[in-house]
Amino acid sequence: MHAQYCVLALAVARLMAREAKNAGMVMSVRELLSDLKGIEETVMIYPSTGGRPRARRMITEMDPTQARLYELFGLAAYAPQLSS
Repeated sequence: MHAQYCVLALAVARLMAREAKNAGMVMSVRELLSDLKGIEETVMIYPSTGGRPRARRMITEMDPTQARLYELFGLAAYAPQLSS
């Protein structure tokens, strides 16, 4: 079963690399995964005037390659939403 998961993960990574190549971003699977790994979420905790502290989740700054991958793979759908 473990081998099946490994093969599936490799296939998905190769498909992602091919999608990036079709978008004009020629990179190896290793480079692709390294760039995607650099896109992180952080939680900022703000004190409140009584009660629980307020938390704000946000995506860290991205370099241009990460920003293109973020757009290409539609990662905004999985990112924390800003609340007003």
